[in-house]
Amino acid sequence: MKTNLTSGNDGRQEMGRKLQLLLADEYRLYKITHDYHWNVTGPDDHALRLLFQLQHEEAAGGVDDIAEWIRVLHLGAPINWTELRESARCSTVSGVGLPAQSMLAELLRSHEEIIAQLHADSTVCLHELGDASMAAHLTELRERQESAAWMVRAQLGATWEKNWPIPLSA
Repeated sequence: MKTNLTSGNDGRQEMGRKLQLLLADEYRLYKITHDYHWNVTGPDDHALRLLFQLQHEEAAGGVDDIAEWIRVLHLGAPINWTELRESARCSTVSGVGLPAQSMLAELLRSHEEIIAQLHADSTVCLHELGDASMAAHLTELRERQESAAWMVRAQLGATWEKNWPIPLSA
């Protein structure tokens, strides 16, 4: 892992804070996907359990990647659940008693919020902070989120089409 931000303190601090917020978002997505895996019921519960398990495992990798990039910037990765929960920009709804379609809709909304944030952060990183390496990493994370969102959309069927695409500029 290499970044141009390790030498510039202001840029390093700004990008580190963005990554810490992203870590909180990704960790929240990781936890809620696991919650949905545990709590999904209904006629498609087996297929959805498999999807949620896959996405839970992928989110775990994303959490680790982001924490490692924070460490590359010589900053600490937050490990306290309360701090992570309070820092997260995306919201989540508990899976207990939630219908499967609502779980999917919530996951899609969370993925799309993170996709938009990753797009904005990679743009700042590239154009304002001048770090193409970090911007490329954020773009890779965004592509993973887009793939996960696509899988959720496929499960939701045609109901999502009227609201897509979600604008990437905020």
